[in-house]
Amino acid sequence: MDEKPPLPPFTAETAALKVRLAEDAWNSRDPERVALVYTDDTHWRNRAEFPVGREDVKALLHRKWARELDYRLIKELWAFTDNRIAVRFAYEWHDDSGQWFRSYGNENWEFTAQGLMQRRFASINDLPIAESARKFFWPLGRRPDGHPSLSDLDL
Repeated sequence: MDEKPPLPPFTAETAALKVRLAEDAWNSRDPERVALVYTDDTHWRNRAEFPVGREDVKALLHRKWARELDYRLIKELWAFTDNRIAVRFAYEWHDDSGQWFRSYGNENWEFTAQGLMQRRFASINDLPIAESARKFFWPLGRRPDGHPSLSDLDL
């Protein structure tokens, strides 16, 4: 089985790196790339969906990014233990009518010894915002290193 470093048990440094690597992957908006960090039999709760396995995850992500346009995400480490990480996040996107949203949430992650995520539980709330209220303006893709964090943005 492939390893996806950093591996548990996590330290503050390795947990923060794992969060940033996940953020980078999700900002690629590439379901094939994102799904590679999950076990073949991963279990998720994402809003009201409960995908099981990489193929279900890929299908969910394809639907997600077909609907959530110009998606930009920031994740922030909240807490960690040996093989678990808690994350808070916010992302901005618009629908096909041009309505912008900021989606806020929390995730709980559990990892195998090889660093693959076997469980992901996400709670997400969507807030309609005016385009003028947006805070995430980097070019699509990876958030630049100097861009403010969620805490810096007071989100």
